[in-house]
Amino acid sequence: MTHSPQDLRALLDRHGLEARRALGQNFVIDPNTVRRIARLAEVGAGDPVIEIGAGLGSLTLALVEHEADITAVEMDRDLVPILREIVEPHGVRVVEGDAREVDWSEILANHESWSLVANLPYNVATPLILDLLRDVPKITSMLVMVQREAGERLAATSGKAVGIPSTLVAFHGVAEVVASVPATVFHPQPRVESVLVRIRRHDTPPVSAPLAEIEPVLRAAFGQRRKMLRRSLVDRVSPEGFAVADVDPQARPETLDLEAWARLAGQAR
Repeated sequence: MTHSPQDLRALLDRHGLEARRALGQNFVIDPNTVRRIARLAEVGAGDPVIEIGAGLGSLTLALVEHEADITAVEMDRDLVPILREIVEPHGVRVVEGDAREVDWSEILANHESWSLVANLPYNVATPLILDLLRDVPKITSMLVMVQREAGERLAATSGKAVGIPSTLVAFHGVAEVVASVPATVFHPQPRVESVLVRIRRHDTPPVSAPLAEIEPVLRAAFGQRRKMLRRSLVDRVSPEGFAVADVDPQARPETLDLEAWARLAGQAR
């Protein structure tokens, strides 16, 4: 049911359209890839699914094959009429708007738990994912296609890829890279590979410290990530505070886990 490469290029040509670099558009033109994403999303008949950046509906149609209850969000006003024509006959609800500005409480009002499945524009993927985790608790699982480097940073649990994104994600849920996606399945073809990242939201936060207390300490430390914590946090945590938190003041931020950040936040002044 989903588009072939010839179908998608014909749609663009018929309407005199091209992918817009300013919107980070890269259309998936490989049916096997979108069907693989739909399988990995683990959604079935009647499951509420939100798709961001639906474009011309390639992934949307693959999700239709799984009989999911789909709401597709698209901000490109030139694509929206074409998208409606393609997917609305299959029962898909199309919402025109920028995912960073829409009223999510209204869009998600019909169900208490949603799965996000999306090929996200590289230029907004990480901040959008973090915003949705923080502000839209009804989205309880995500399967998102992002640039490989961004995906590895979102899912990192150790090493240099650990940073603010991975720690914030860990507060909200568990993330893992579940598949690689080559550049050749896109039009236009990007210069980098992509990955699929799955995030499952925690039922309750894994630490007692609120995010509002953890995040300022986290950002202060990673803002000077080459420095030892005793230097980057000199204005926030006293030597005694490090001792009470059981955190080595000579450590660098990428070596700490979420629990350690929560303990440090509890000692911040």
